[in-house]
Amino acid sequence: MLIMIIGHKKQQEFLKKLTKAESIPHALLFTGSEKLGKKKIAFEFISSIFKENIFQHPDFTFIAPEQKQIKIRQIRDINWKLSLKPVQAPFLAVVIDQAHLMTRQAQNCFLKSLEEPKSKAVVILITEHPRFLLPTIISRCQTIKFYPVQKKEIKDYLKTKDIKEEQIEEITQICLGRPGLAVDFSQDLKKLEQRQKKIKELVEIINSPIAMRFKYAKELSESDDLHETLSVWLSYFRKNLISDSDKFLRKKAKEILNRIQQTTLLLSTTNINTRLALEVLMMEF
Repeated sequence: MLIMIIGHKKQQEFLKKLTKAESIPHALLFTGSEKLGKKKIAFEFISSIFKENIFQHPDFTFIAPEQKQIKIRQIRDINWKLSLKPVQAPFLAVVIDQAHLMTRQAQNCFLKSLEEPKSKAVVILITEHPRFLLPTIISRCQTIKFYPVQKKEIKDYLKTKDIKEEQIEEITQICLGRPGLAVDFSQDLKKLEQRQKKIKELVEIINSPIAMRFKYAKELSESDDLHETLSVWLSYFRKNLISDSDKFLRKKAKEILNRIQQTTLLLSTTNINTRLALEVLMMEF
């Protein structure tokens, strides 16, 4: 399976050097905001070690959250697998996506595998929020940080697609250096129209009385695309923060931006009442 990776040349070169030197750490921690391509690079790295497709491979395991949590049951299963010997590959390999969503019990359980590895294995933890991981876990991992990609690299990728020049410019501005978003938009251009619709709704809500905002909060709390809507709001207020010359408007945009980020984090990591969280957010507009 061909994995398209945009940017992150330094990180990729560093991982290649580890492979060539046969000095791969037992645990790696990939950090950086969402949609940067951390997971794709993890898959590509393990594929280079296995020298074959890792998906459906008996020595590869991928773990993702279940209902906003990575539970101790999942980690116990990983610990058991890491106690075995590889079947075909030179290493066992595990990728844990959104590792910050491991429960405290799960993290303590996982420490056993990090402190006393029983087999040849490489574990990659992927997270946007490393501060939610136990310091003892972080200290046992080699951290690789990922940053937003330059606009030129995203544009170069988009130019390989059947996309109009004005759409390339729009997508590049929206992405804010996140290749995953560029890929999403390039694969479904209707998302650009949907985004404009969400921005129009946002502007209307900002200028609406509080009762209308709360009504919208209720509707949004019951929708299937809440996370996507909040992501659009983030990019909208980030753009305002950069483009506004008025100090007051910049300060207001920054406050709203911080509140949206806090709300997004709460909704993705806790069981907070969604409608209530959105109502509190609406009061900032």
